Amino acid sequence: MTGFGKGAATIADRLVTIDVRALNSKQLDLNLKLPSVFREKEGEIRAEITKVLERGKVDVFINIKAKIGTTESTFNKELIKSRFSELKALAAELGSNETDFLRLAMQLPLDNQEEEETLADADWKAFLRSLQAALNQLNDFRKDEGKGLETEVLQRVNNIQLLLTTIATFENERVAHIKTKLNAKLAELSVPAMDNNRLEEELIYYIEKLDISEEKQRLTAHCNYFIETAKEETASGRKLGFITQEMGREINTIGSKANHAEMQKKVVLMKDELEKIKEQLNNIL
Repeated sequence: MTGFGKGAATIADRLVTIDVRALNSKQLDLNLKLPSVFREKEGEIRAEITKVLERGKVDVFINIKAKIGTTESTFNKELIKSRFSELKALAAELGSNETDFLRLAMQLPLDNQEEEETLADADWKAFLRSLQAALNQLNDFRKDEGKGLETEVLQRVNNIQLLLTTIATFENERVAHIKTKLNAKLAELSVPAMDNNRLEEELIYYIEKLDISEEKQRLTAHCNYFIETAKEETASGRKLGFITQEMGREINTIGSKANHAEMQKKVVLMKDELEKIKEQLNNIL
């Protein structure tokens, strides 16, 4: 499921911003972009995120900038001058024609102090609170999206149940049609002597092979189980996916046994509803 979250914390005299973005994915694919001061905490940051997020392609961007109202320099002038002189001397030593040493010096890491900086315990706790706020905001976004998805998939399951009830109206007509068809074929053969009892037995055997009572019962049970699972508080996307596989098996079996044009039309409609459910399950955790 998609989602967005933001958080911010003041650490020393600087503002730390946290942006979390999530897209659909079967597993948790976490990408972190951290300033150097947080690199030693990367493992702990990942652990905090995985406690809250179970699935999704998640990008987390953490940035540090000077607090509003401060006059902190964004680069180290003395370090730039030193790098500029070193690059110029190296170019002369190597006989290089390069002349844009200022650009090269600006592209090198310029703030040694940031690399050596460590977080105070209070700053780390303030950061974790902000990270948690960003993750909670993302999850709230996902929950709002999930409510809409739940309404849609449950409506489609209800559609499958309604189509299943309409199939029942054609069953008696189907049996009568099969009997008429078989009797017509036998009449064409002009059999002089025919055991009606044996014929009735064969008809019953043939019709029983086309009986869909068990398939209807199982499909109804799967639909009810889907509805119950969808309403659970815990993440159930994978579980719902397994249930739709079972629903698909029963619908396919009904279609193969239908032997009736109108019933097969209903089966096609049920398959269409099921495919739309499967598409939406890719967006559900």
